[in-house]
Amino acid sequence: MTRALRTATALGAGVLCAALGLLRSRLALFRVTGSSMAPAVADGDRLLVRRTARVRHGDAVVFRDPFPLGDGDEALARLVKRVSALPGDPVPPEVRGVVGAPVGGRVPPGSLVVRGDAVRTQDSRHFGHVAESALLGVVLTRPARAARRRVRGPRK
Repeated sequence: MTRALRTATALGAGVLCAALGLLRSRLALFRVTGSSMAPAVADGDRLLVRRTARVRHGDAVVFRDPFPLGDGDEALARLVKRVSALPGDPVPPEVRGVVGAPVGGRVPPGSLVVRGDAVRTQDSRHFGHVAESALLGVVLTRPARAARRRVRGPRK
């Protein structure tokens, strides 16, 4: 191998490592545990998440659980919910009592209100505002569920 080829290979490998590092610093893959976002997101789904603090109404977000269980399971320390109110928005009526906001109260700066898609879910109606600093990112996509389809036995 010539010196020029070795140099080009080393340079290419360095560029590839830098690109992967940049990509990893901006994206993350999370596995869902639970059904609070069903039917949009199911237990066991994997979510591609963009690490950012910029969110919009309706975005599905991943954030650190404000009250994690102490069993050491890292998957349970993160929650996936949908943003229903941003800083400056009116506090939704079903959350007012939890956060002590008066009628017409606003979501404070640095806070979000989140809701699960499922009927039975723990969300801002139970634990109040979520600090923007607890936000891990916004869900970009969920890989196809094809691998989870039930395999049927042979026809008789």
